[in-house]
Amino acid sequence: MGIIWTLIIGGIIGWLGGLITGRDIPGGIIGNIIAGFIGSWLGTFILGHWGPRLAGFYIIPAIIGAIILVLILSFFFRSFRKRS
Repeated sequence: MGIIWTLIIGGIIGWLGGLITGRDIPGGIIGNIIAGFIGSWLGTFILGHWGPRLAGFYIIPAIIGAIILVLILSFFFRSFRKRS
């Protein structure tokens, strides 16, 4: 049950990152989960371990990391589309 809870929270974090930035994350639900996990790692790496913790994620650094990740990905996808 713990892995399912972790996937759900990761997906919500990725979804919030896309919602806050106003950009879509490619891949739908799977993309949101991946963005949540990578964003959590990035946010915790940059900001440290603080704030409320849920399913192994420090929520505030994870959401900030997901926002940063979504902005970086949207920049690369936008520049890739212009070249094609």
